[in-house]
Amino acid sequence: MAEKPTPQSRPTPLGIYDKPRHGGVTAIEVVALILSAIWLLGAAAFFLLSDTGSNTTGAEGLRFLITMLSVFMPIAMIWVAATAARSSRVMREESQRLQAAIDAIRQAYIAQQQGRDISKEPSVARKLDEIAAATRNTETALATFQTRRDGEPTARTAATTAHEDLGDQPTLALGTSSEDMALPLAIEDFIRALNFPETAEDEEGFAALRKAMRDRNTAQLVQAAQDILTLLSQDGIYMDDLRPDMARPEIWRQFANGARGRSVAALGGVRDRSSLALTAGRMKQDPIFRDTAHHFLRRFDKAISAFAENASDAELSALSDTRTARAFMLLGRVAGTFD
Repeated sequence: MAEKPTPQSRPTPLGIYDKPRHGGVTAIEVVALILSAIWLLGAAAFFLLSDTGSNTTGAEGLRFLITMLSVFMPIAMIWVAATAARSSRVMREESQRLQAAIDAIRQAYIAQQQGRDISKEPSVARKLDEIAAATRNTETALATFQTRRDGEPTARTAATTAHEDLGDQPTLALGTSSEDMALPLAIEDFIRALNFPETAEDEEGFAALRKAMRDRNTAQLVQAAQDILTLLSQDGIYMDDLRPDMARPEIWRQFANGARGRSVAALGGVRDRSSLALTAGRMKQDPIFRDTAHHFLRRFDKAISAFAENASDAELSALSDTRTARAFMLLGRVAGTFD
């Protein structure tokens, strides 16, 4: 013989997925029926026992209308109230089922989050730690870079900073001039420095960065780029996540020659709406961010003007793919440089 189910063995309600209970005649309908019957009996007794002989025949129509209204109007009001009470009860039941469904979804979500294996998915925190570690290594390298001379200078440099006449330059001990102590920066090192080291083990990137910091103008650009990239990272904006539309080298040359506005609008190839919105909001609300951004744009403007004189089209394309150039595209579009 089967056991009778206990209260503890009943399934848990499923909220909106639980089958609604459609009851038959409820206490509301019973009360409405009783009140209607009482009213009908009372009305019948009143009209049967009342004296109606004194009424004239001309008032029979009006008397009949008043009688119908006095009999059936209260009954109609009773059933309107009963219908409203039943609808209210149904709404309360639906609200309880919906609340149960919301609680079930919340518990399932919490259980899913607690049971998720963090090691099997990309972690934002891990990425931030790696970036922070790389930043610390960069700052350490900038503070303790070696002062040795790395080979002979290349024939083509990033900017035309050599002086025509070295005769007026002050000389140091053993006949070494101050210009000889600062070697021109090669274009390859300039481009690599503006992209910053990829990882903490990127020896070539750190070597290029050390060379760039020996050049005064390039060092100012690198420092300005590092400052604005740090501020952008506070809003979760990283240049590696941007995929801008790359402009042709002739557009970069037009910009280097002083063109502004729609003629060089292709340089503002950043299309990420969230990054643009966050950067625009920060520019309006944060004066430190705004001053840092404009300082970076001025430095990049001067650097690209000197760089384009000696760079080939391939080198201009390589420069446009650096993290510094992507920051320029983003900030230039927000600042209205390409409008």
